[in-house]
Amino acid sequence: MSDERRIVSGQQQQNERENIALRPQRLRDIVGQDRVRENLRIIVDAAKARGEPVDHILFYGPPGLGKTSLAHVIANEMGTTIRITAGPSIERAGDLASILTHMKQHDILFIDEIHRLGRAVEEILYPAMEDFALDIVVGKGPGAKNVRLNLPRFTVIGATTRLSLLAGPLRDRFGARFRLDYYDQPAMEFIINRAAKMLNVEIKPEGTSEIARRARGTPRVALRLLRRVRDYAQTRGDGVISGPIAGEALELMEVDHLGLDDVDRRILSCIIEKFGGGPVGLDTIAAAISEDRATVNDVYEPYLLQLGFLDRTPRGRVATPHAYEHLGIPYDASRFDQQKPLF
Repeated sequence: MSDERRIVSGQQQQNERENIALRPQRLRDIVGQDRVRENLRIIVDAAKARGEPVDHILFYGPPGLGKTSLAHVIANEMGTTIRITAGPSIERAGDLASILTHMKQHDILFIDEIHRLGRAVEEILYPAMEDFALDIVVGKGPGAKNVRLNLPRFTVIGATTRLSLLAGPLRDRFGARFRLDYYDQPAMEFIINRAAKMLNVEIKPEGTSEIARRARGTPRVALRLLRRVRDYAQTRGDGVISGPIAGEALELMEVDHLGLDDVDRRILSCIIEKFGGGPVGLDTIAAAISEDRATVNDVYEPYLLQLGFLDRTPRGRVATPHAYEHLGIPYDASRFDQQKPLF
């Protein structure tokens, strides 16, 4: 491994340690997602009163909104152990069987990107979630026998950015399903101020507001921007994150006043300048800007749709007048009217 790769790996590990430290630990620490928080409080309190594990829970929504953090919070509230894995990491049914046989009473199994589980793996998970049993086949050929092993009562918490890709039978086995939405400005400011305090960074209200406004309503993005603005303040200022310092740092990072970065603008510019404003297919957009299709669909499109810069039509993606205005490109209103769906 090269020195450069070691350095990158070290930075990633440092960021991950900081993210873990900045996560809320209890339900009372969570700001935003009020409906989800109150429902989880009821579920947790009822389970503790009955002495049972919480029901299986599914979190879905855009990335970076706290699905993993909520799983850790539930484990802390229940006073139990959480075991973490991801759908792509469980390649064979035997991998999941090994994990399940090591679960203990009331443990939590958190599966990130659960929509990427293979069909054979899902078949093992069904009886485990519903009957707390593991069905395995012993032997081969005519002498093969099906053996059922009883499992302790545990909880599966799944997280996905693509609810539509989750198999119906698996989705139905979750007793509680919650969509996480983007955070509003006050919630983002609270998260940034809390993180700055834990990072021992002095930040002015104007600096907080500047970062929060450009954080796309996403805590993960806010924490990333806060770390980069902190670096800028330490090297180009006096270490204090003021409004002007935050603005200069974010402009240097090419994050504009609405939180759009270079890739967002490339997507909009591609639709407008290369394809006449659309409609154009997702695969074509991804190929034109050299980005992965899933990244465009899961990471960038939801925020552009929320801002009203993008429309999804039966024929493809269409840039709205707001996108033209934001990029400073004139648009033909009559052409936009023709692009709208006829229903």
